[in-house]
Amino acid sequence: MIDVKQSCSKPGDARFHPGTGPHSLGSIAALLGTGTAAPELLIFGVAPLQTAGPQDVSFLDNKRYADLLAHTKAGAVILHPDFVGRLPTGTRPLTTAEPYVGWAKVAALFHPFAQPKPGIHPSAVIDPSASVGAGVEVGAGAVIGARVTIGAGSIIGPLAYIAEGVVVGEHCRIHAQVTLSHAVLGQRVVLYPGARIGQDGFGFAITAAGFTAVPQLGRVIIGDGAEIGANSCIDRGSAQDTIIGPGVHIDNLVQIGHNVNIGAHSVVVAQAGVSGSTHIGAGVMIAAQAGLTGHLHIGDNARIGAQSGVMADVPAGEEVLGAPAQNSRAFFREVVTLRKLAQAGRKSSRAGA
Repeated sequence: MIDVKQSCSKPGDARFHPGTGPHSLGSIAALLGTGTAAPELLIFGVAPLQTAGPQDVSFLDNKRYADLLAHTKAGAVILHPDFVGRLPTGTRPLTTAEPYVGWAKVAALFHPFAQPKPGIHPSAVIDPSASVGAGVEVGAGAVIGARVTIGAGSIIGPLAYIAEGVVVGEHCRIHAQVTLSHAVLGQRVVLYPGARIGQDGFGFAITAAGFTAVPQLGRVIIGDGAEIGANSCIDRGSAQDTIIGPGVHIDNLVQIGHNVNIGAHSVVVAQAGVSGSTHIGAGVMIAAQAGLTGHLHIGDNARIGAQSGVMADVPAGEEVLGAPAQNSRAFFREVVTLRKLAQAGRKSSRAGA
């Protein structure tokens, strides 16, 4: 039987997340660019405030959970200087202006991201004209087509399919069952399981007799450090390229149409869809289940709320909500007005009765 209480245990199950350590608190503090009064203290792992013990490091980023500080048993906590006074005796502060960034660094110290195990599985199929760089791992059943280039230190997961001519940069991670065609990837790109990159865009001409397919002659260009979530789809361009800028993070189950251009360090959350030829600026955030029609321009650092239906351009820095999407302040004013009208209607009905 499975003991469901295990769900309350500390993170980092060694079966799935091999760890390192222990690490001295002094070395952890140095990683964060801060100091500590107990540099020789050994820390063996990371854990949430609720379950951390004296040999663990924890963190506080969201002030909603500040009340947990007084009761934590953690040996050390990464937190903003404003909250140091709430720590119990014996718990050492590791102060930083960005606690969540600090937590990411420390968690990766104890549980590093997967590194390639150089070698090619016997069941993988690699075309003789493909170029596979030094230290690449190719998993079971993977297929690498003609004239493909795989950069040094990359991981090609089991059953991944990389079609002819594709370029994969150095230190990329292509997870299981990814299909990748008509694409050029930069360095440190991550494609999570089941991502479909480079398939035909949804392009056709309408005639009296039905639909006529339009050749999709572009590519997908993915910049350095971009990550594409599980089961997301990115169509190749029609006459232009589909471009995913450096550092872009795309969540699971996202659809990106042909010729879309997404600027650097933008975020697209689960189940969102972007229609063809839309240009998205840098630093944009598109929340879950938002839908964008085609040929739009979304300015830098714009924010698009969950389930928004965006049918017009969005200026830089604007925050929009609703369907059709509009400025968030106008949206909430309308919500309040409708609520007041509904309440007034109910009062009138009771008075008439």
